[in-house]
Formats: sequence, C-alpha cells, structure tokens
Amino acid sequence: MMSPETITDRKRLAFDAARAGKLDEAEAILRGLLAADPRDLGALLLLGDVLFASDNRAGAGQVYRSALTAARQAPPPALQPFRQALARAQERLGGLAAEYAQFIDTVVPLAERSERFSESVDILTGRTPIYLQQPLKYYFPGLPQQPFYPRETFPWAAELEAQTPAIRAELLAVMQVEGTFAPYLENTADAPQQRTHRLVGSTDWSAFYLWKDGQRVDHNCALCPVTAAAIEKLPLDFLEGQAPSVLFSMLKPGAHIPPHHGLINTRLICHLPLLVPGPAWLRVGARRHDWRCGELVVFDDSFEHEARNEASETRVVLLFDVWRPELTPEERGQVARLLGSIRLAAETQDETQNGH
Repeated sequence: MMSPETITDRKRLAFDAARAGKLDEAEAILRGLLAADPRDLGALLLLGDVLFASDNRAGAGQVYRSALTAARQAPPPALQPFRQALARAQERLGGLAAEYAQFIDTVVPLAERSERFSESVDILTGRTPIYLQQPLKYYFPGLPQQPFYPRETFPWAAELEAQTPAIRAELLAVMQVEGTFAPYLENTADAPQQRTHRLVGSTDWSAFYLWKDGQRVDHNCALCPVTAAAIEKLPLDFLEGQAPSVLFSMLKPGAHIPPHHGLINTRLICHLPLLVPGPAWLRVGARRHDWRCGELVVFDDSFEHEARNEASETRVVLLFDVWRPELTPEERGQVARLLGSIRLAAETQDETQNGH
C-alpha cells in the first residue's frame, strides 16, 4: 500500500508529464494509482483530462462518470479542492453526450424512434439516469418497470372520463364551502418526525377525501354522489386501514411536490384532471406528462415522481389508487392479508409499548 507522500508524489509526476505532453506516461502513472484506490477523486479527474487531451473521448467519458460518482459519495468538505475540475468534467460530459447523440441521430433518425427507444438513447448518452421501482415499504417482484400505463388499456377508463363534467361540477360546489379542503400532508401528533416536508400543514397541496386510508367518508360522498358512484365501479386496491384513498387533490399556483417514491408497487395511481387552468405537469421516472382536463393518467408511484402547477390558478385532479392489472386475484388477496397483518402487528406493538 502506498503512503500518502508516495501517492502525492505520483500525482505530481503524472501532472508534470501531462503538462509536458507525455500523455501516455501520465496515463500509466494514474492507472497505477487507481489500481490501488479506484475512488481516488483527484486521480480520476486528472486521468479524465489526460484521456480527453489524447482524444480518447469514450475513455474520458467513462472516467469522468466514475469521478462524478465518487464525488457524490464524498463528504462536501473533501470536494472543495476539486470544484473547478468537477465542473469541467460535467461540462465535457455534456459535450460528449451531445456528440454521441448526433452520431446516434445518423443511425436512427428522431422521426423513426419510439418513445421507449428515445428513453434508451437518453440513458445511453447519460442525459437521464435509469429509473426503477423503489417503493418505500413493500416490493412485489416481477412486475413491469413501467412508469405510465396507457389509459386505453383499462376497460373502465372511458366511462369515467365521460363523467368528467358532472364530477367537475361536484368539485366546484365543494370548493365554494370554506374549510372543505385540508393539507394533504398532515402534521399528525403520532408521527411528527416523519413529516418534515415543507408542504406539511400547507394548503398549497390540499385534499378533499371521499375515501381515506381504506375508509369511506360518508359525509363527503353524500356531497358528491356522482363521483362516489363512479368510484364504486373501479378496481380499488382495498387494504384494511391503508387503502384506497380517493380524493380531490388540489395544487395551488406555483406549488411543487418534490421528487419522492410511493410506499408499495402493487398499486397504480390514477388522476382524472378536473381543473387544469394552464401549464401543470407530472414527472414519473424520466417522463413528464402535462395534465389535460378529462384525460385519465395512470402511473406507478413507486418510481421517483414529482409534480408542479405552473399556472396562475388552482389545479385539481380526482386521485385514486387501483390494483395493478398484472396481479392475479389470489395475489391481491395475499398482498392484502400480508400488509393488513403487518399493520395490525405494528398497532398492537404500539399499544403495548404505550401501556394501553
């Protein structure tokens, strides 16, 4: 193992060789250092520069990406000496990605690409990361890694969309009553430490529930009989005490829901947009979708996702969750029993610890 003094001396030799134009010699020294410590940020950045100067574009890109990965894992104070080199690496990677994309355009022109193929190119060129399901609570394997689902594949979608005017009328009536909407993220007394988000307690993102945590809110359903009847026909994912939730979800002008992941991947989240007064969007994984009034959106919220209302007026969707169509009826029952039992055991433990 090299001593810190030896490592410093070797880096100085590599730097001097690079300045003298002896790029092969500098590369050999740096690769020797990285064989001993593959995460040496200084050696990675210098090797990337050497390869870039040698016109080894592919090699430089690979090393720069390794350097940026190492930088993300390093404590911020350790990055201070490398700020300029990291910025240079990021800029050059952007240029290399653009060159690579231009080359790919000559192989498969934009006009001939499917949406999925375009996403694969973005991943290949480093313009977007690979997004996968990462539920916070429960992962069911073997399900398609599919952020959005075509609404046409759901036999109940067209009938629901046809009722948009009536559902919107009920929403507008509810909105006339002060205090009917409450913050979506509540600062509950039983788990305040879990609610550190800046939208906690804020009406920038607020909700009017028809179903909440698996329980029908009878009073609210009575105010919205058309909506309640429409919901009864849907394949909601019943999990006792947990799901479904059915609500009018309101985002005020400028409100932003930052990137986050859902709890489980056995459900899909559905939005029926009711009020979309201007630019407002939802990003799931690498794909962004702009809400359009009356056009159902179905997505897997176990992917990283975020939303923003860029309009000058309030955006509202009818939000609800349904079972994923790939799960068999038997699997749905098994998931419901499992998650219900876990919830019951947790509640029992809490009651025991609190002496109840």
